Amino acid sequence: MRILAIGCHPDDAEFGCFGTLARCVARGDEVYVCGVTNGSGGSMTLAPEEIAAIRVKEAEKAAKVLGAKQYFNLGVDDLTVNSNDPVVTDKLIDVIRQTKPDLIFTQHPDDYMRDHIETSKLAFNASFMATIPNYKTAYPCHETVAAIFYMEPEGISTFHPTEFVDISDTLELKEQALKCHESQYGWLASHTGTDAFGAHRAANIARGKQCGTEAAECFQRCMLAQRMNTYRMLPEGR
Repeated sequence: MRILAIGCHPDDAEFGCFGTLARCVARGDEVYVCGVTNGSGGSMTLAPEEIAAIRVKEAEKAAKVLGAKQYFNLGVDDLTVNSNDPVVTDKLIDVIRQTKPDLIFTQHPDDYMRDHIETSKLAFNASFMATIPNYKTAYPCHETVAAIFYMEPEGISTFHPTEFVDISDTLELKEQALKCHESQYGWLASHTGTDAFGAHRAANIARGKQCGTEAAECFQRCMLAQRMNTYRMLPEGR
């Protein structure tokens, strides 16, 4: 199976689905990661172009830790993601046409900030448009309208998971990938007032307790026409 994770900022896919992606790599799937923004807003002290260069390199390193085949970044500045931007849409369509995913992980459509919400719309739109032969970009069309699994949004009480994945054996690898994002330790603590990395670990453990395992990630599947099938796509339970 071919899998593409489309995260908004350079560390969003790591937080949302890297435990699951590590299991996908282990079972032999081809895994790709794409960031929409360059992370230009993620610093209290560095200029946008400086922190953006750092953050993209951190994401590339994290993807290598995971064992992903390739990391892409669309280069959009933070706080400017627009799902109606045809240039950005075409960039993502070409990532999809290159990687040819059966399955896409991306942000939830009811996430807590505009960039995340627009990324969700962008992934939804581009994954369909990528399959239309008469919509021309640099790469030929993809034949599959990929299934979409929305990652758990932070602090959204209305999120109801439809899928759980046991990441007990891959939680450590996920955290190794997250540690690649060194620039974000201070930024997230100063901006949010919380230990975001510790909070996500606690959330994974809490989701594990819900489904009878040590740690888990959970997702909500997009249940719309052409994106469903009759078999389980995510890794099986232990």
